Amino acid sequence: MPFMKAVQISSPGGDFDLVEREIPEPEEGQVRIKVEACGVCHSDAYTKEGTLPGIKYPRVPGHEVAGFIDKVGERVTAWKIGQRVGVGWHGGHCFQCEPCRRGDFTTCKNRKIAGASYDGGYAEYMVAPQEALVSIPEELTATEAAPLLCAGITTFNALRNSGARAGDVVAVQGIGGLGHLAIQFANKLGFKTVALSRGKDKEVLARQLGAHVYIDTATVNVAEELTRLGGARVVLGTAPNAKVMADVVDGLAIDGKLLLVAGSSESLGVSSMPRSPIRDTCHLSSTTTKRIFSRNVSNVNPGLGQRFVPQ
Repeated sequence: MPFMKAVQISSPGGDFDLVEREIPEPEEGQVRIKVEACGVCHSDAYTKEGTLPGIKYPRVPGHEVAGFIDKVGERVTAWKIGQRVGVGWHGGHCFQCEPCRRGDFTTCKNRKIAGASYDGGYAEYMVAPQEALVSIPEELTATEAAPLLCAGITTFNALRNSGARAGDVVAVQGIGGLGHLAIQFANKLGFKTVALSRGKDKEVLARQLGAHVYIDTATVNVAEELTRLGGARVVLGTAPNAKVMADVVDGLAIDGKLLLVAGSSESLGVSSMPRSPIRDTCHLSSTTTKRIFSRNVSNVNPGLGQRFVPQ
């Protein structure tokens, strides 16, 4: 039996161990991928620390995988050997539960997570369910494609479904693994792109990525600066800092949205007092926990007519 190199976690909270393992064989409905690149995501810490329920160890992390199909299992007809493919966080679904029957595969009650439910891309080879695959075009290298399969799809989907239109002010909070991609997407989608980060050292990078405006959150009032720009139609929170996320709420335009794609264990404190006595509506949404709540204030008297609607 041939062997491969892999990096595994032997037990919750354990170290990354470089080991030799047998090259896995694909079962029915699966393919084997020769891994060319695998991004490192903060969510891999869930596998390392054992914070996701049901992980069986030893486990190989990695859910930003790019490579090509090396072997296919039985009943795999849509994918061919040699085809360039990738695997992201969504590692498979059952097709049978209620969300799947609605076509909402990402909320499948029995969904799998690559690198947690089964071994991921920190290895020379991995096996994945055929429904978890995406095709990678020849124009993208493996190292370019891999981060798009988690950080990329997270930020792109958030922006394209945000309701913002070309010309709207869209702010990206944080310029890390998520934020540096979000700025590029926002620029290409035609938004007036505002980058929010702490310190002046990130400004050059932010503008190179496509930001039209850079706001140093350490030296100015973010809400006031966004208001001077007309208010943000969307603020995309990509850095897990609850205080900074809360600070931007008053910089939203009427009917603006704060979208959270980076989770924080801290409480998010948002005042129910409207900024405007006429009408102030904002929506706070999270891709990690579904919608948090919607704040809708519509009354000529400040403090009256306020209601919180759990979603």
